Amino acid sequence: MSAAVKGKGGLEGYLESFKRFQNGAGGPSWLREVRRAAIGRSAELGFPTTRDEHWKFTNLAPLAKKTFRPASAGGKITLDDLAAFVFRGQESARLVFVNGRYVEELSDPCAQPGGVIACSLAQSLGFHKELVEQHLAKHVDYERDFFTALNTAFMADGGFVYVPAKAVVQRPIHLIFATTKTSSPVVTHPRNLIMVGEAAEAAIVEEYVSLGGDEYFTNAVSEVVVGESAVVEHYRVERESLRAYNIGTLRVQQARSSNVFCHGVFLGGALVRNNVHPVLAGEGAECVLNGVFMPRGRQHIDNFMWVEHASPQCGSRQYYNGILDDKATGVFSGRIIVHKDAQKTDAKQTNRNLLLSDEAQMDSKPQLEIYADDVKCTHGATIGQLDDDAIFYLRSRGIPAETARTLLLFGFAAENLERMRQEPIRRYVENLVTDRLPRGEILRNLS
Repeated sequence: MSAAVKGKGGLEGYLESFKRFQNGAGGPSWLREVRRAAIGRSAELGFPTTRDEHWKFTNLAPLAKKTFRPASAGGKITLDDLAAFVFRGQESARLVFVNGRYVEELSDPCAQPGGVIACSLAQSLGFHKELVEQHLAKHVDYERDFFTALNTAFMADGGFVYVPAKAVVQRPIHLIFATTKTSSPVVTHPRNLIMVGEAAEAAIVEEYVSLGGDEYFTNAVSEVVVGESAVVEHYRVERESLRAYNIGTLRVQQARSSNVFCHGVFLGGALVRNNVHPVLAGEGAECVLNGVFMPRGRQHIDNFMWVEHASPQCGSRQYYNGILDDKATGVFSGRIIVHKDAQKTDAKQTNRNLLLSDEAQMDSKPQLEIYADDVKCTHGATIGQLDDDAIFYLRSRGIPAETARTLLLFGFAAENLERMRQEPIRRYVENLVTDRLPRGEILRNLS
């Protein structure tokens, strides 16, 4: 195996770590086989480069050259340390993972009616092994993506959510992934498995946070399996250290007449990649991909949307807004694939971006790949600055210039926030966005 990775940057460290990990990880034989296959595939693929079409605008060389050690299990934190990560006004089921491992004393699964299960993936291997074996690593494709293969090789813990048919999750399920201050850079590979049965309803939040300003690497993968006529809202909130690297992949498998809403808010990280890949596999399925990203300083945030229409009469919408300041860079790459049998597809993609400085840079690449002949597909992207006429209009009514700019910026982000149907989560995110805006305290004072 070492010969296979010669000259491929920092891969050797991951391969050496895998030997130690596999010896101590345990688990059923089928899982060990999946891990071995995945590490082999990651060695074959190697780190992506800007020569790879899907990574054209994101240079991973700084990440590939760095050495990260596996994070130590747990960490010395208390519930007070998590106070800033709680939704006000509504109790939620809370699963807390510190440095990649579940911490029971910080969690509150909040038992819910209807047979809903929310626990750690490591626990599920002992109590729900048939469900895990049926779906884990069966939907996400680690054969084509290096980071997904790496996560699959090292998968050990993360969130496990099972919502039986016709059950309704009354409290949002909040998965908090916290990385603590460490003596040297660490890496974690959270793996989440979410299954929502026929005609069931659920809201799940993944949040990635730092309890320290350290440099580290989070490589997360979530598989979401949605049954017929089910309704799922999935939120991903990333607000990690400005020295952190975060690669996240969300893979959604949708059955007939299901409805999925994937919301994203990306504020932290030195380099962030947000992969979202829903497959509308059943007739009449619908999905909405909706997000806000707000890099500043020298942050780089890359959003890669890959929507597959595989069945007839499905609909998809993509709405992503970016606000970039200082020397920040951003990417939106939206790909819609309409397969041959996916007649009557209705797909729309919109990416809008505001540059707040002359040195901020945005690359937007909407794409359509259509193999059916009876479809309605559109896409559009804009990159610009705040509207001077709108600022003048507000100033003519007695609003100071800085207040006018802040109000317009919040309104730009609010277009996406208003699509979030869970009110406590929406308010929580609105506060995060407000704090992120230049002179955001102005809005606090107005409220």
